[in-house]
Amino acid sequence: MPPRIGSTSRGSTVAWLLVAGVALAFACVLFLFNPQEHGFYPFCLFHRVTGLLCPGCGCLRATHELLHGNLAMAFRLNPLYVIALPLIIYALWRSVTARKRNQIAIPPHPWTIWGCMTVIILFGILRNLPALREFAAFTP
Repeated sequence: MPPRIGSTSRGSTVAWLLVAGVALAFACVLFLFNPQEHGFYPFCLFHRVTGLLCPGCGCLRATHELLHGNLAMAFRLNPLYVIALPLIIYALWRSVTARKRNQIAIPPHPWTIWGCMTVIILFGILRNLPALREFAAFTP
């Protein structure tokens, strides 16, 4: 009998544990080494080429600040990331728990995807306006 859709196997459990281990290792490195002081972190190619901030600029620094409990500074570095992070974690958690219960995770509605993309694009435009860029704490 073929396995049911969404059923978990030993391989998928090992894969999730591997992903969790890599994420934990990354979080430990990010906790110990501030991206503003160490140059081994990746850089934003979009920012290097254009001089503009992409919607993701400041996420590493914001994550470092969040790991140290500094929510206000993380918000100044990238407010969209700080707002979206709990939603992303919740969506991942729902997907994992749905697999454990042998249920199919319901994909997001296309309008949800389009709405998220619109917010990301608008955020990328607004954060580069001169009047709003003065308030950002991100200085590459």
